[in-house]
Amino acid sequence: MTTSAQELLELFDRLPESEQLDLALEIFKRILHLDFPPLTDEELAFNAEELFLELDRQEAAYE
Repeated sequence: MTTSAQELLELFDRLPESEQLDLALEIFKRILHLDFPPLTDEELAFNAEELFLELDRQEAAYE
């Protein structure tokens, strides 16, 4: 990841949640038109595992 991208992420993290949601929505609208290659089975499995691990962490923190 470039320094510029890292700086953008740091700025994003400092925004209030409502502005983060607005910005994320705008980014999603813009990436809809990009031509992404299909994900491999390994990539899908990795992303699913990361998602479930994060949900487990959030659930543990909530309890």
